Amino acid sequence: MWSSRKPKSFNKLALPQGPVWLASDLHLGADTPATQQAFLSFLHQAADEAAAVLLPGDIFNVWVGDDAIADPPPWLAEALAAMKAAASRLPLYLGRGNRDFLIGQRLARELGAHLLPDVVLLQTVRGPVLLSHGDEYCTDDRAYQRWRAVARNPLVQKLFLMSGLAWRQGFARQARARSMQAKRSTPLEIMDASPDTVAAALRESGASVVVHGHTHRPAHHVFAVDGRRCERWVLPDWELDHAEPKRGGWLVIDRDGLRFRDL
Repeated sequence: MWSSRKPKSFNKLALPQGPVWLASDLHLGADTPATQQAFLSFLHQAADEAAAVLLPGDIFNVWVGDDAIADPPPWLAEALAAMKAAASRLPLYLGRGNRDFLIGQRLARELGAHLLPDVVLLQTVRGPVLLSHGDEYCTDDRAYQRWRAVARNPLVQKLFLMSGLAWRQGFARQARARSMQAKRSTPLEIMDASPDTVAAALRESGASVVVHGHTHRPAHHVFAVDGRRCERWVLPDWELDHAEPKRGGWLVIDRDGLRFRDL
């Protein structure tokens, strides 16, 4: 469970005064060409309209290490080039989700981007906003949390990254297939964010607004924590290739507040 004790320090990020755009759960891959084209258009539009772009996790459907950029397949080369072009025009922040938690400094340097901490307190024109990918809030899914603890272990990651790229890619495909099978037998409520865990996170950070992705259940929730009015904004996932109706969008934070924008 999320600790209610005050942390010794809290990751904070001061953002520009202009509009900030946040998009999560893009799941880019070789089999998502329509989603990728929408993402490229999003980056181009953001470079003209936004002051910063934050991508808090699951940018890629799978990421098994930054050495993948040494000889990228065409779809990945195109995505990286677009992200690098965007990062040359405005601050671009990359978060790590449950599918791409192995994104590292090498990728960020190559793109001219910045890595986001797993949980960060954004300093925005509308006040503090607590941001993360969101899977750490799904504490009712105990099996997933056990896997997450192992997967985020630095020693486990180091050993995994020492293996060959092809082996890692094969392992990731098998792990993804097992995960999809497990999800089919797990109630949606268990895989959603725990209200108690979200409340504890807000209480610990002092923020009254939390933003996350991961659950693929976009919504704006209003609730109270210790008598304070609080909000939870759940970012939409992007899917324009394998589902109807197609979906996707992002969150804007500016002087007018927070609001969703559809693709």
